[in-house]
Amino acid sequence: MRINFHGAAHTVTGSQHLLEINGHKLLLDCGLYQGKRADSYERNLNFHYDPRDVDAVILSHAHIDHSGNLPNLVKQGFEGNIFATRATADLASLMVADSAHIQEADAEFVNKKRAQRGEEPIEPLYTKADAENVIAMFNGKNIGEPFEPTPGVIARFFEAGHILGAAGISLEIEEKGKKISFIFSGDIGRNNIPLLPDPIFPQAADYMIMESTYGDKLHNDPELAFVEFRAVVKRTIARGGKVIVPAFAVGRTQELVYDLNRMMTNGDVPRVPVFVDSPLAVNATDVFRRHPECFDEETRKFIEEARHPALDFKMLTYIRSVDESKALNERTDPMVIISASGMAENGRILHHIKNNVENPKNTICIVSWQAPDTLGRKLADRVPEVRIYGDSYSVKAEISTIGGLSGHAGQDLLVKYAMGVKDTVKQIFLVHGEEKQAMTLKTLLKEQNLAQVHYPDLHEHVEL
Repeated sequence: MRINFHGAAHTVTGSQHLLEINGHKLLLDCGLYQGKRADSYERNLNFHYDPRDVDAVILSHAHIDHSGNLPNLVKQGFEGNIFATRATADLASLMVADSAHIQEADAEFVNKKRAQRGEEPIEPLYTKADAENVIAMFNGKNIGEPFEPTPGVIARFFEAGHILGAAGISLEIEEKGKKISFIFSGDIGRNNIPLLPDPIFPQAADYMIMESTYGDKLHNDPELAFVEFRAVVKRTIARGGKVIVPAFAVGRTQELVYDLNRMMTNGDVPRVPVFVDSPLAVNATDVFRRHPECFDEETRKFIEEARHPALDFKMLTYIRSVDESKALNERTDPMVIISASGMAENGRILHHIKNNVENPKNTICIVSWQAPDTLGRKLADRVPEVRIYGDSYSVKAEISTIGGLSGHAGQDLLVKYAMGVKDTVKQIFLVHGEEKQAMTLKTLLKEQNLAQVHYPDLHEHVEL
């Protein structure tokens, strides 16, 4: 057996781990790498293996840094099954279609600028037609249901508690008479997050690929993050400004809407309009409704009473059309705008930031981890000036960062997750983390006598 680390190695995004077992190739995730635009385009476009040789894909969850390069994989010849939980299959179908639309729209917008400068046009990374081909290949499975993605491999999904449908992946492998227990954590969630059940921790494994995004950081209690977000909203409204929130359309957006619902219902902040400017978020809500099996007990009670937190909110408006989105820029009254993408790299959020970042009344609120070189990271780092669609803008709005809203496990839960396999594990591979975070976690695990912890390089391969 051989593991090839073709993504999310020495970085967080672009999840892509290729397993070679019994002469077959099994790909765990196929996500978009997010960073400098030119680097990202080339890195996402070019695979370090032939997609035609991949027999199957297992997808941990729908976030675009895990699912977003599937259209390229299929475009370049992959013809197998894409296994996922049923909720992930439904959400990822929306995600890749939305991503393709953004790829096409952004290419069109940038090409207008390039034409004005006499430059050659660029091609979108992939198209909506490519995304439609992916959707037909999803094969949905239930949590805990065994399936055989390639010969000699029995796979099961288990609850990750990260976003709707997110799962860890357990593989029971038999190769040349040898049996191996293998776990891929995907993105590990947190306890007591609204809407979702807590993550399940593994009890045994011979080998494990594990995320390390927050390997150096403990998260605040989700309720403390709520209090901090409430303070941001309250002071921004008081000065007559807008709160602009780049947020992932699936998961984070629903949590933020629920938080705003609580704030306004309790009278903690004035009732102002809240806009979710993301067609994907609207469609994702329909998927949430179709998969009550993915919710925690508290949310199921809300559903039974027709009080789903993402829907039962009078001040909330979901924006579908481009004209409705543009109309928000003409308004000067206090409001909250939640828009995708979560790292402010593409989509409608770019227009909201460029139209509001130079007004000191407003706040740009960063509520999730931001990849290096993305617009979201630059804002979180408080740079004095940003470039959006080729133009420069002075950052005069308040920049607020709220880490406690993260859907990723903090350092303490990551250690607990790894300790679950302490008695059986031969090696743990840390991925989905920058070097500082991963090496901090590696040191902590070694202190717990988990000595065989490795932080693989991009495109490194390991024989088991």
